[in-house]
Amino acid sequence: MNNFKKGILFAALFSGLFFTGCSNDDDDDELIGNWIKKSAFDGPARSSATSFVIGDYAYIATGYTGDVYLKDLWAYNSNGDYWEQKADFTGIGRSSASSFTLNDKGYVGLGYDGTNKLKDFYQYDPAGNSWTQKTDFAGTARYAAVGFQAGGKAYFGTGYDGNYLKDFYQYDDQANTWTLVNGFSGNKRRNATVFVIDNKAYLATGVNNGVYQEDFWEFNPSTDVWTRKRDIDKDEDDDDSYNDEYAIVRSNASSFTMNGLGYVVGGENIKTIWEYNPSSDIWVERTPMEGATRTDAVGFAINNRGFYMLGRIGTTYFDDTWEFKPTEEQNDDDN
Repeated sequence: MNNFKKGILFAALFSGLFFTGCSNDDDDDELIGNWIKKSAFDGPARSSATSFVIGDYAYIATGYTGDVYLKDLWAYNSNGDYWEQKADFTGIGRSSASSFTLNDKGYVGLGYDGTNKLKDFYQYDPAGNSWTQKTDFAGTARYAAVGFQAGGKAYFGTGYDGNYLKDFYQYDDQANTWTLVNGFSGNKRRNATVFVIDNKAYLATGVNNGVYQEDFWEFNPSTDVWTRKRDIDKDEDDDDSYNDEYAIVRSNASSFTMNGLGYVVGGENIKTIWEYNPSSDIWVERTPMEGATRTDAVGFAINNRGFYMLGRIGTTYFDDTWEFKPTEEQNDDDN
């Protein structure tokens, strides 16, 4: 009887361990969010492109194929799910450029052409399908900087000019001038990402001397004030509800905004996506990217629809396009 009881006890313990393991797997499977494959990019596969959005169109410019620094421009029609080639960017071909949209025009500048770091700057007018060179960026020539527009004001900042950087400049399209703005108190970095919610910009991730940056910042253009939010590291702190399970730190990630929430996806050797709620200053993990893991991809939102595309892993370059549906369950049969 004793041996029989021991056998029952062992079986029960084993069963408990088994179902505990299954429960953890189920938790992973229960992440919400669905990735849907869209019309493949019509241009050459590439990494380190840049993008801006005007109306129902996203524009993809420049990038690197592994052999060539590109200067082509493509427009994605989000309603029809197709691509159109537009007038080539008139600057030199480059990768790791920065961009933003301001008053229904797209702007592209900075980057790296394989030899030089760049600071030239150009405006794209979709009405005329034409490019115009504008005043050079006022900071140092650099690449892997962030560009964004918030509250009707546009900015370039951070990046790498041989040193890691943390400065920010505002562009005035009426005067065609750049102005150094209030200091950013965060760490220097390159390959960060920015998303904009309710006219405030949120800067996250990036790398400095091989170290992924953990600080996370909100910028209010109406006051020119940077406010530090809770870090995105995964170390435990006094708030047990916040950091102990987070794995958001990374570089070369992409981001976009939908319905008042920010999303950071992908990056070096990672395909996870995290959703940020500015009201609670809390992040929630969503279903990882369904396509291949990649870095140096492009992310953008069109009318509250989030897209993620291009990029590379090693020497393999991608031309696929994905749409993310954050409130749907993942469906592997819809692609």
